[in-house]
Amino acid sequence: MTQITRDSLMTLEAYAKARPEFRRKVIEHKKHRNVALGQHVTLLFEDELTIRYQIQEMLRIEKTFEEDGIRDELDAYNPLVPDGRNFKATMMIEYADVEERRRALARLKGIENRVWIQVEGSPRVYAIADEDLERENEHKTSSVHFLRFELTEDMAAALKYGVSLSTGVDHPEYTAEVTPVADEIRKALVADLA
Repeated sequence: MTQITRDSLMTLEAYAKARPEFRRKVIEHKKHRNVALGQHVTLLFEDELTIRYQIQEMLRIEKTFEEDGIRDELDAYNPLVPDGRNFKATMMIEYADVEERRRALARLKGIENRVWIQVEGSPRVYAIADEDLERENEHKTSSVHFLRFELTEDMAAALKYGVSLSTGVDHPEYTAEVTPVADEIRKALVADLA
């Protein structure tokens, strides 16, 4: 697994200087890692760069420079970096209206377990959700979930060969599908595979 190390992070001072250019680079990078599933669900497929940016931003916002605080951020975010045989994604459920969002999150309990990817010619792979902590309670689901999609060697080889990739969600209260995902997104995700 690719780990972001303490030594590879910028100091707060160095990050302050590099941030505008680094931020621009990451925003451009994320364009090929986002998939909208309908109007209200978005998947951001994470990689080393997106997670490195998140860590640097958290250290900046929290003004963290002590070793224990930096280690805590690394421990929290490193598990979100794909390990070469999977895709990892942040799923966001977005409703602009607060009341509509409250009602939707109550209806969408369990949606995080109904998100899938499918390599052409293979069965769907459903997400393993929220391994870090429970993000759902008896009343509602969270608006943010962390998902892992485990691929077989055959699936990874097929994607590298050039077959298509699809993704979707098949919750009783919300269904959406992107078949296939745009080629630039598929290529970005293939780069995550060992």
